[in-house]
Amino acid sequence: MNSDLSYLQVRDIGEQGILERLQRFCPPEIIGDDAAVLAITAQESLVVTTDMLVDGVHFSDITTSPEDTGWRASAANLSDLAAMGAFPLGITVGLGLPGDLAVSWVERLYQGMTECLQKYNVPILGGDIVRSPITTLAITAFGQANPNFIIRRSTAQVGDAIIVTGIHGASRAGLELLLNPQICQNLESEEKAALIKAHQRPNPRLDVIPILQEIFTSPCPISISGMDSSDGLADAVLQICRASRVGAILEQSKIPLPSAFHKWLTPGQWLHPPQAWLNYALYGGEDFELVLCLPPPAALTLVQKLGAGASIIGTITPGLTVILHHENERIPDQALSLSQGFQHFS
Repeated sequence: MNSDLSYLQVRDIGEQGILERLQRFCPPEIIGDDAAVLAITAQESLVVTTDMLVDGVHFSDITTSPEDTGWRASAANLSDLAAMGAFPLGITVGLGLPGDLAVSWVERLYQGMTECLQKYNVPILGGDIVRSPITTLAITAFGQANPNFIIRRSTAQVGDAIIVTGIHGASRAGLELLLNPQICQNLESEEKAALIKAHQRPNPRLDVIPILQEIFTSPCPISISGMDSSDGLADAVLQICRASRVGAILEQSKIPLPSAFHKWLTPGQWLHPPQAWLNYALYGGEDFELVLCLPPPAALTLVQKLGAGASIIGTITPGLTVILHHENERIPDQALSLSQGFQHFS
């Protein structure tokens, strides 16, 4: 390591900076996507991903029960597999636990993991447990995929349509309701429950993969670029464009939102500036939808097959800038950047 940089701390370079440095130690052809792809045979690839959750950062007793924490942890990893075009095989679980943590909390955590995994017939294959001052959960998920059907961030082409498979902003809104219950006076109980459920019990979009395989029937490698939106819709588009060395233009009016937003997140409401709903959708994160880039005819077919919530929100363009465009020409275009969303260490 360059001694001239020995004074740097992790917070000085942030999440993206530390990732860039650590990627130097990994095979360049493996890293850079939601998961790593390992060739097993000519017809099969192993897909591997790891995700961590830390008490006080990713969950808390205020907003998330042990069961919900387990569900969210499982869903996050299965979502990464879906983002690669892979079907899940199983997971392993690493736990860091304080000695004074209630055993019932751990059992309830596993109950929540199992409730999510059983929907997709995914087993827990084992793991490890260590003592830790902070409750920490690390899951590694294994999946399988056809080598010709791997979805990567680096294959977006100019002219591709940008699709989201569902609404965005619901999870962040649900978190806000859990933290500030007094702000939901305009919502019906069913609307409030739906937003909170979006935060506590998200569903990985594994259902999208068979539909894509129906659309792309050629035995040759397909060209679909994408990732999941667990870190926010804007983050996903920006990461795809950076990896593919392209730009994008997003149409603000096409971003699918929860119906409750139209009467809750309105200009002038307490705790909600006029653009709060847009920030929730772009940067709120943890919606666990897929963001995909593919040729316009296939994109239209996919949206029609997915139905409500799915939408074509933009187009891949030349250059390296990601622009948010408003249909009202008096509102200037906005250039999006990774620094506007959540970043660890920032």
